Amino acid sequence: MIPHEAIGSIFDTARIEEVVGDFVSLKRRGSNLVGLCPFHNERTPSFHVSPVKGIYKCFGCGKAGNSVNFVMEHEKFTYPEALRYLAKKYHIDIQEEEETAEQVQEKTAREGLSVVSEYAGKYFAEQLFDSDEGKSVGLSYFHERGFSDDTIKKFQLGYSHEEWDIFTKTALKNGYSIEMLEKTGLTIVKDDKHYDRFRGRVMFPIHSQAGRVIGFGGRILTSDKTKPKYVNSPESEIYNKSKVLYGIAFAKNAIAANDMCFLVEGYTDVISMHQAGIQNVVSSSGTSLTTDQIRMIKRYTPNITILYDGDPAGIKASFRGIDMILEQGMNVKVVLFPDGEDPDSFARTRRSSEVSEFISENSKDFIHFKIDLLLKETGRDPLKRVAVLKDFIESISLIPDRLTRLAYVKESADRMQMDEQAVLSELNKVMRKKFSQKTGASEAEAALMEPPPGFFESEQQESTEKLSTEWQEKEIIRQLLLFGEEPIEVEYPDETTGKPVKRSTKVAQFIISDIRHDEISFSNPLYQKIFDAGSKTLDETEDLDYRKLTNHPDTELTQAVIDLIATKYTFSPNWERKKIRLALETEILDVHVPRCILSFKSKRVRQLMQEIEAKIKDAPTMEVQLELMQHYMNVQKVVNAIDFNLGRTIV
Repeated sequence: MIPHEAIGSIFDTARIEEVVGDFVSLKRRGSNLVGLCPFHNERTPSFHVSPVKGIYKCFGCGKAGNSVNFVMEHEKFTYPEALRYLAKKYHIDIQEEEETAEQVQEKTAREGLSVVSEYAGKYFAEQLFDSDEGKSVGLSYFHERGFSDDTIKKFQLGYSHEEWDIFTKTALKNGYSIEMLEKTGLTIVKDDKHYDRFRGRVMFPIHSQAGRVIGFGGRILTSDKTKPKYVNSPESEIYNKSKVLYGIAFAKNAIAANDMCFLVEGYTDVISMHQAGIQNVVSSSGTSLTTDQIRMIKRYTPNITILYDGDPAGIKASFRGIDMILEQGMNVKVVLFPDGEDPDSFARTRRSSEVSEFISENSKDFIHFKIDLLLKETGRDPLKRVAVLKDFIESISLIPDRLTRLAYVKESADRMQMDEQAVLSELNKVMRKKFSQKTGASEAEAALMEPPPGFFESEQQESTEKLSTEWQEKEIIRQLLLFGEEPIEVEYPDETTGKPVKRSTKVAQFIISDIRHDEISFSNPLYQKIFDAGSKTLDETEDLDYRKLTNHPDTELTQAVIDLIATKYTFSPNWERKKIRLALETEILDVHVPRCILSFKSKRVRQLMQEIEAKIKDAPTMEVQLELMQHYMNVQKVVNAIDFNLGRTIV
């Protein structure tokens, strides 16, 4: 384990422009450096590096972070791996803390399994090219599939002999234990005897994201119907099939660069597509798509295109997996290949340009694809059309983004020639049911409960949106981060006379003390998290350096901080030369900071008034109603006072 002191030293030493400069050609533009983003394709530079702030930000794809985040994102390292990489670059000695006996044992066991799997991968690959049986059976098969030797070697394809236990015997002679061979699933032990799991099969090694062999898929080449066509490694400490995507090690950089992941069904689909020049493609290896696999793809891109053969039954069977993709907030498209074709056969019989062109021209949004497919089977039967609509609405309800849901409601209503409000009402019903299931309340109770923002669709949200404090909260946190140490003069009531007196303080001190004093919280939980972290830093060090928050271990918080402090544009010196004076933000902080906080309080208090109004309507007795009305009038006075300070007209 890397000590906290060493982590702090790495963050303090690593210069963002040097770290990024190892991978990206940067040119100076004002106080920033710019270059072409390494995370997506672009012709005009939108990737900005700020040496002063110690951050990078792409204003094209939105990627942002610090030195450690950049190495993690670009090289697909884990957090400790990125720290070690930077420590080595800057010659920082890391004295890692001693691990416990259990940690050492667990690590040793995992490393042992990895070593055995790596050995097996090399062994099977050698047998394919170096043994007579491997060349005549395995290599011939791969060549018949159209795979070149370079492709075969890239994916480390191999061959396992027909002989009962030749691999196990060879591994034991080379010092690998029968226990490790059994745990990886390479060897089956039964009644004090052992034999190879993969006999007489061509071998497809399965790699982790880091490119290490963690498991295998073996395909039989005979027509023996008593044996399964494919045999896969059983799950182990290093191989969990629900968390692995075949080809991810070879595809991850291409997925990030193209901002798109193609998802296919089998091993050969992946390999043929790669050979055709389309490298951003992975497979779920014949298993049902899982949430972990979807989240793995989401690390590289929010966009998935699923490549299907022409089998409608298979497509319908995969709808559940696609719904899971929608639930993760990802964008799904579908490409349907001609009858009798699949990605493997199509890629093998066409030029690379033809394959790319076909995919581009035939990509359909999944929601549209699904409704068109289901409508074909309904004809004019109204009951079947209603069933299709309900199925479709179930998929829409999984989409997290409210505006996307509403767009699909309109689209489905138009396509099915149904009333849009009726479709919206049905969607609300489905979402209300989901909400009641999540909260444990009955559907009747759920209808009365306050759902999370955007949980139900409604066209009557104007008043709520008008009272939203999102902009004020964002601006307050931005000022806190960028100008926390800037001095300002603000008015405080004199302790004896009560009259306003100007006093000097710092922006961070003023914002934090004022919001704490009135016990106000932020409605956006991420802004509240940043405010709390900033408050803690201020309490501990008496200053607020946003660079400490850009190095925070919470990656979500770090991303939000960088998004708030990153600036794409700076003032050109040409304005000064032309004697045109532009006011800097630092020159108007005395006015802007207090005004933002007052505006925030104004909306917060108005939200309270709205809550009191609702309580007055539902008051059980006249006495309670009168008490609430008095409370409402007192709050109204506070609103009037805030509006007066803001210079607003009070009616």
